[in-house]
Amino acid sequence: MIANNFEKTVDLLHRAMDANLIRRDVIAHNMTNVGVPNYKRQIVNFESELKRALDTEKNRPALELTRTDERHLPAWRERDYRDVKPRRVLDYTTTYNNNGNNVDPEQELMGALENQMTYTLLAQAAAFEFGQVSRALR
Repeated sequence: MIANNFEKTVDLLHRAMDANLIRRDVIAHNMTNVGVPNYKRQIVNFESELKRALDTEKNRPALELTRTDERHLPAWRERDYRDVKPRRVLDYTTTYNNNGNNVDPEQELMGALENQMTYTLLAQAAAFEFGQVSRALR
């Protein structure tokens, strides 16, 4: 069980770090297109979907329905967190400039700073996990 928890923790850290690398590229792409008319900024959707997938592991229904035929849709299905991938999503809901562009350079720079700090924190957490294993093996 301990090895399984370690494996899952390291896998989650790895996936989150990958999502942060994609987010860094998206922020750079948004900053590059700050003056392009009608450009819509992109965002990365990962953490909320990952949380939903992890919540399905805990929230089994009190009453599980039996499927009498394979073609029937299940009432509840556990979602594997490993199936969650970071997705690039266009933000059509906002407008920042009169030319239809919605990239706010200040917001993007703050997002880049937050992303870098999150990546550093995830790297430190991964180093801590491996440090714990190293100490246990000594």
